[in-house]
Amino acid sequence: MQNLITWHVGVDGGGTSCRVAVLGAGHERWVATGGPANVTSDFSGAVRTIADLIDGLLPAEGAEGKARLLMHLGLAGVTGPAMAKRVEAALLARYPGGQVRASGDQVTMTVGALGAHDGGLIGIGTGSFVARQSAGQVQGIGGRGLILGDQASGGWLGLRLLQEVMLAHDGLRVATPLIIDILDEHHNDPARVIAFARDARPADFAQLAPRVLDGAKAGDPLAIDLMREGAAYLAAALSALGWRAGERLCVGGGLGPAYVPYLAPETQAAIIPALSTAIDGALALAARLAEHTEAAR
Repeated sequence: MQNLITWHVGVDGGGTSCRVAVLGAGHERWVATGGPANVTSDFSGAVRTIADLIDGLLPAEGAEGKARLLMHLGLAGVTGPAMAKRVEAALLARYPGGQVRASGDQVTMTVGALGAHDGGLIGIGTGSFVARQSAGQVQGIGGRGLILGDQASGGWLGLRLLQEVMLAHDGLRVATPLIIDILDEHHNDPARVIAFARDARPADFAQLAPRVLDGAKAGDPLAIDLMREGAAYLAAALSALGWRAGERLCVGGGLGPAYVPYLAPETQAAIIPALSTAIDGALALAARLAEHTEAAR
């Protein structure tokens, strides 16, 4: 085993696409992108996508088993230790002699954003999560999908908007310009709103999020209330994870920056740009496997 060269493999797999990076012994770096790799939605398909991307990047030494692969996979759908171990077993069967660790993609995004520093990460897109790194360990909150969570996300904003539209139609809240616009688009017919919501995916609800952002900028009371509600959740999640003002904080995702004005001033003051990406975080965690191996000898 000691005669084998060591290569690091980082994987960033999501529900839409998957990126794989291989870092050679001479620090050569190869990157490839493929299809979705959510191991909860399609385990076999995700593993196949990941393996095909790795195989396509490996030079002859790796393909012929002359290199030891240390890999970390940050994947959508890794919801706990049981799924992580299942992923690790599947990849070890494909690449025997290597070392494999799997985690949720929140972990690799956090390590990529913060490097080795303590701090927090808010990730807001169609879904949402909040994470904190402390002493090299990452803890996260959220990422459970729109039915059970994803507060403050694009999908959540769209869902909450339509819930409030229905309340206004029933006379339980004052209609705002945004509510009136949405009702007008549905011909003031709640059945049309219900039909949309019945068939909508999180991404469909998220298409309404820009309406909320624009409404908030224009001073619409409902839109402002929803942004404040989302920001309160983010602040509570950071607090629950032990984040305190003075630590670094990165805000990512397509909608993350929209919440910054609604956060407390001391929280805003802590925000810094992300150091790097999730794929860089995966490679950094693969390198830590090598460090742990050396320390154990």
